[in-house]
Amino acid sequence: MSDATPEQQLEAMLAEFTPDIAARAAEAIARLRARLPTATVMVYDNYNALAVGFMPAMRPSEAIVSIAVFPRWVTLCFLKDGPRLPDPDGLLNGAGNRVRHLRLPEASHLETPAVAALLDAALSMAEPPLPASGSGPLIIRSISPKRRPRRPAG
Repeated sequence: MSDATPEQQLEAMLAEFTPDIAARAAEAIARLRARLPTATVMVYDNYNALAVGFMPAMRPSEAIVSIAVFPRWVTLCFLKDGPRLPDPDGLLNGAGNRVRHLRLPEASHLETPAVAALLDAALSMAEPPLPASGSGPLIIRSISPKRRPRRPAG
C-alpha cells in the first residue's frame, strides 16, 4: 500500500470491515471532513479499532473528535473536553477524565440537533481551535502489525 494515496489507504482499511460498518464509517468520516474542512485528519489502524482523529494541526494530543471503527459499530469520540461538554440529552457514554463517546447507528446521526450541538460545543472549547481557513490533510499515522479481526466472528 506504500504507493497508494492516503485516501486509497483509508479506503482499503475500511474495506476490511463488513460492508455495512465500512459504509457507515466512510460516510461518517466524509461528513466530519465536510464539516471540519480545515482539520488535519490522522488515521491510526490500532490493535482494537481503526481511529480517525480530527485536530487543528499535526499534534494528536490536540485532537478534538475522532471516529472509531469497530467490527460491530462506529463510535464518535469527543476527546480532551468530553466530560465538560453540555449533554442535556444524555447521549454521551464513558467515565474517563478526558473522553466521552456515542455510537452512531447511522452516519446521518451526526446531523441530529443533539449531536450537532455536542460537536459545536467541542469545537468552541477546542484549544487550540481549528484553523480558520485552508484545508487539512489526511495522514496515515500508524498501522499496527497486530490487530483484532475487523469482522465479527461467526
